[in-house]
Amino acid sequence: METVIVFGPSGAVGSAAARTAHQQGSKVYLAMRDTTKPVPGLTAETEREGGFERVQADFSHPETISSAVAHSAAKHAFIYTDLTSPDHMRASFTALRDAGIESVVLLSSFGVQGDIRSVSSEHVIAYVHAQAEVSLQEVFGVNGYVAVRPGFYASNTLWWKEPVQTGHVKLAWANGAFEWISPEDIGGVCGTILAHKAKGIDLVSGEFVYLVGPEQMSVRGVIETIGRVLGREITITEVDEEEAVDSLVNESGLAEGIARSVLGLCRSATEGYSFFDSPVYGESVGNIQKYLRRSPMRFHEWVEANQDKFRA
Repeated sequence: METVIVFGPSGAVGSAAARTAHQQGSKVYLAMRDTTKPVPGLTAETEREGGFERVQADFSHPETISSAVAHSAAKHAFIYTDLTSPDHMRASFTALRDAGIESVVLLSSFGVQGDIRSVSSEHVIAYVHAQAEVSLQEVFGVNGYVAVRPGFYASNTLWWKEPVQTGHVKLAWANGAFEWISPEDIGGVCGTILAHKAKGIDLVSGEFVYLVGPEQMSVRGVIETIGRVLGREITITEVDEEEAVDSLVNESGLAEGIARSVLGLCRSATEGYSFFDSPVYGESVGNIQKYLRRSPMRFHEWVEANQDKFRA
């Protein structure tokens, strides 16, 4: 049985990657900052019966990455981009390589397009992911990794969780449309690529793959869908961008730079360059079906499966 190590399995993407890799025959180590945290989709019983093992690891302490990999003896790893890393994860990737990891599946972003060294720092989210890919490429080489670049997460709608609970959501650029991809689908693809890498099978020709969701829906549309699924009346008020930034920062807890980047995407999608105008969008459609061999989850299905996250 091939062994893999999954960093960040307590998140929706990481947990799906871990479960999928296990389903496809891999022995899975769960590398966690806090090894007492629950892993979504895994009960203590299924974790024990499935042979999962937990190891402690913290991105801010590369020596813990080294010890986790050494303990697992894994040669293949899933890791997500640490948006707060001061060195764009270079020390973390170096620790992975020096501990024996031969290939990495990295959770990146759809915003990374074209030359990874030319992504503008004005686009905060894309830039940070691109810099992590640069570090990964320089440490592992172009044949040593796959960057999975998903589009707009369905779970991004949790940014409006508090306003949804109060029944009043303030939106700027409410007609900006995205494709709201399920994190579980993203993790499923990551886990599939990881498990096949461990078997010596390269599913991806190249160093990256783009993923998008199955439908186009405006920000207003997704908030209305959430209300319908929850059976809750939600008033949507369109406000200017500064008031929307204030809401995302003070009601939802986003960092201001991230909030402005998100609203910049919404503005672009409303006024001019749409998410769907991207030259890589067309080639991305169907990739979830291709790798998972099933239809991707639609947005209302994701909300139905995650109602508790909006009610908590």
